[in-house]
Amino acid sequence: MTEMSSYPTPGTTPSGRIGIGLELDSTHLKILEVLRENGRISVSALADRVGISRANAYTRFEALRAEGAIKGFTAEIDHVRAGLGITALIFVTVRQQMWRQFRAQLAQMPEVEYCAITTGQHDAMIQVRMTDVAAVHSLVTERLANIPAVKATETVFILDEVIKRPYILPTDRRPAPRRPAPEASGDGVPLGKMRFEGVSEGRAGLQRDKG
Repeated sequence: MTEMSSYPTPGTTPSGRIGIGLELDSTHLKILEVLRENGRISVSALADRVGISRANAYTRFEALRAEGAIKGFTAEIDHVRAGLGITALIFVTVRQQMWRQFRAQLAQMPEVEYCAITTGQHDAMIQVRMTDVAAVHSLVTERLANIPAVKATETVFILDEVIKRPYILPTDRRPAPRRPAPEASGDGVPLGKMRFEGVSEGRAGLQRDKG
């Protein structure tokens, strides 16, 4: 993919700011939508899909890369076909004064695909892809457990990855469907709502019933 831009198209509303000077408008976001489907698309094809000139597409793409909105391009593989059919999440409790050591040790473990610092019961979540369950067990009990910074771990195996997107965009959000208005009951009060009567009305009704 060749490189591309620059500044918001006149008449468009900025959707977000990246880097220092570039504001993402609807055209930038459309470019990112197309690249999510095909990162190897040509500039000419990208321009056609977005509905802008080739020069504009080139300039905008270059700006997205220069400002860091696009960090790079990589291949997406089938992990099962690559021999890594087991995926597990390992939740780690870290000794709070040893975070530096934990990070350094984790960086030396190529099996770790992803790690995030979290809130809640645990301090970090690690995602690993391994050849089999025994390999995950060995990683947890022999390697992670021997890191002094690791206080405790909890391992969860992933059975199925239902949704996996390269990235999401603000334009992916759709407004929630509007709920239909509640139906009215026989006395004109919408179902699910309470009807209140004044004290005088209630007393008058009671008096009539007694009479």
